[in-house]
Amino acid sequence: MESLIKPILTEKMTAQGEKLNRYGFIVDPRANKLQIRAAVEQMYNVVVTDVNTMNYMGKAKSRYSKAGLLRGRANNFKKAIVTLKEGDTIDFYSNI
Repeated sequence: MESLIKPILTEKMTAQGEKLNRYGFIVDPRANKLQIRAAVEQMYNVVVTDVNTMNYMGKAKSRYSKAGLLRGRANNFKKAIVTLKEGDTIDFYSNI
C-alpha cells in the first residue's frame, strides 16, 4: 500500500517547514504512523523524528442547478504532519 498521496503545499505548511522543520502530507486513511514514517524516509531520504495524524470528514456541499438543489459530500481524508531531524529538509519544488 502506497501511504503517501500528495504533499500539502500551503503558505502555512511552508512556514512550518522553514521554522519548525515540519512537512504536511495527505495520506491513505488506512495508513498508521509507522507506515507513514517509513514511506517519507524512503521517498525523501530523510530521518523522521515525529509523526502527527489527523482525520478529516469531507465537507457537505450543495449547489443549485436546473434539476434543483444537488447535495453531496467531499471525500474524507487523513493528514499527516511529519517532523524531521535537525538539518534534514524536503524540497518539493526541486523537480519542477
